[in-house]
Amino acid sequence: MNKNIKFKLHRLFNLRLTPLYSKYKSYTMITKEIYFSNLKICKDFGNINGEIVECGTWKGGMIAGIAEVLGPDRNYFLFDSYEGLPDATEKDGKSAFDYQQNKNSPGYNDNCTASQQSAIDAMRLSGAKNVKITKGWFNETLPKQQFKNGIAILRMDADWYDSTMDILTNLFPQMNKGGVIIIDDYYHWEGCTRAVHDYLSKHECTEAITSTSLGVCFIVKI
Repeated sequence: MNKNIKFKLHRLFNLRLTPLYSKYKSYTMITKEIYFSNLKICKDFGNINGEIVECGTWKGGMIAGIAEVLGPDRNYFLFDSYEGLPDATEKDGKSAFDYQQNKNSPGYNDNCTASQQSAIDAMRLSGAKNVKITKGWFNETLPKQQFKNGIAILRMDADWYDSTMDILTNLFPQMNKGGVIIIDDYYHWEGCTRAVHDYLSKHECTEAITSTSLGVCFIVKI
């Protein structure tokens, strides 16, 4: 396809999504451009059969936008502690410790704490019919989850090493061929990056790590 045509289609897609971002702006910490980039990935992989899963939902604004793009009839699964982030460990690096210690930082957001009710409200706004919200730490909730239809889209917003590893260990094997894993913190938190590399190396996975032009990282299951 001609590059100019691709640019125009991309611009039209973003313009169409502007009201959507405004609708969920109070339910997400993600910038508009990154929000659009996430939605574009989900649209591109929307033909893959399986469930839509987000681990680390905060107030639910990202997964609610995804539900509006993919439609109300898909199955949406939300996982979060709804108690904020667990304590960072040495695997997460100094910046993670600094973040959790600087409680007056504008980006602290009460250690990323949000109520489960906020996620419920966001998903109601999306019109999604089939929603399951699971509260708890990933190492306790994810081992119990079996998706009979497999996973089509998995969005990980787990920040730290152990949380990211918990997601990959329990859910990567349940990804359907051609499905996509969006890794929110790959370029932001050292622990997340290390966990992704360690998991892929340990299991000798051949999937490539790639990203959009705006730096949203993702992996396509092969």
